[in-house]
Amino acid sequence: MTHDFSIVELMLNASWVVQAVVVVLLGVSVTSWAAIFRKIFALKRVRRLTDDFERAFWSGGHLQDLYAAAARNAHVGSPMERIFASGMREFQKLRERRINQPDALLDGARRAMRAAYQRELDALEVNLSFLGSVGSVSPYIGLFGTVWGIMHAFTGLAALTQVTLATVAPAIAEALVATAIGLFAAIPAVLAYNRFAHDIDRLANRLETFIEEFSNILHRHAGAAPAGH
Repeated sequence: MTHDFSIVELMLNASWVVQAVVVVLLGVSVTSWAAIFRKIFALKRVRRLTDDFERAFWSGGHLQDLYAAAARNAHVGSPMERIFASGMREFQKLRERRINQPDALLDGARRAMRAAYQRELDALEVNLSFLGSVGSVSPYIGLFGTVWGIMHAFTGLAALTQVTLATVAPAIAEALVATAIGLFAAIPAVLAYNRFAHDIDRLANRLETFIEEFSNILHRHAGAAPAGH
């Protein structure tokens, strides 16, 4: 007697619990791949916009011109541009209130930039925890399906008087498919999570460095009207 060991045939013959586990894992895998591609394009866009703004900022232009452009690009600009706009907005608000102490002006601008920095970091980390969860949980979900499938297989074999490898192999293969699909879902998610976490850390360091550098510029302008740097 021959058996068809294709994955589709094995799944059709598997127990309903194993089938449900496989369906869940396939759904999780598709969702995680969609999140991976969205994050790849999003981070690529953020890096490009950040490079563009950084070049414009250090080109020696007028701070007011940069602020006006950042205000127009509030929803489509880079995280660095929005952090810059938050700092400039608070700096100008404090000056309009006749607050002229350099330390008070700088502290207010830095607090605004830090709040904007945290918002931007939260936005960059969207879907990162999902990928981490997929990478850590999927193998266990697959293992649960495998254990259940093996238990179901042995229960069915208990009624047989003669058990051979030919009778055991199909049932064991059906159960092991769940573990294989669990690994198929987990491995790309883990690799993507580690890569994205590294890229986000590098962007976070760039943003923190910019906050410090821009704070120094604002400190120099704290005693005078903000002009070009």
